[in-house]
Amino acid sequence: MPRVRGKTARGGRPRDPAIDEAIIVATRARLVRDGYSRMTLGDIAADAGVSRPTLYRRWGSKFELVTDALDYGFRKQRDHYDIDLSRLEPREAFVEAVHRLDPAYFNPDGMVLMGNFAGEVVHTPGLLEMLRRHAVEPRVALVESVLAGLQERGAVAPDVDSHTIATMCFGSYFGAFYRGDRREDIPESVVAVLWPAIAA
Repeated sequence: MPRVRGKTARGGRPRDPAIDEAIIVATRARLVRDGYSRMTLGDIAADAGVSRPTLYRRWGSKFELVTDALDYGFRKQRDHYDIDLSRLEPREAFVEAVHRLDPAYFNPDGMVLMGNFAGEVVHTPGLLEMLRRHAVEPRVALVESVLAGLQERGAVAPDVDSHTIATMCFGSYFGAFYRGDRREDIPESVVAVLWPAIAA
């Protein structure tokens, strides 16, 4: 369910989670199709099958709505996780963590969505920071956390630079996207190269 700021909409009425979700889903689709600059709140309201006042009572600006749309995507992705990484063998835990970096793990259009945000940076600089906070850092932080846990378990060398490793793993998805490689192969391929270098 999309993030809700309080229990009521701006007009004081109780918020309907189904309407919130319809608007968020329509927003994400428009971001992929039109990009941030070209999409309008009116288009989103029409796509979601709601009136403009209904949308405006919930979100006061396009920027606020898009922030929630990014949060929604990561939460939906997180809800798909059904494996407790702490119970896996160290190498398997690292493979699964890299797997969860995939921007398209939940949303097949996730890579296009991120690319559209990058293309808007000149016109709307705040979008890049929004993308970092709501779509990039939550994923990269997961890998850093897993590596820190593996260091505590003595499975990964204590001097490993987890920030750089996590950034490299995240970047591998973009490299594969532009080269036309299968993203499904990335976790095992990346870990096959990195694990011998970082394992204790």
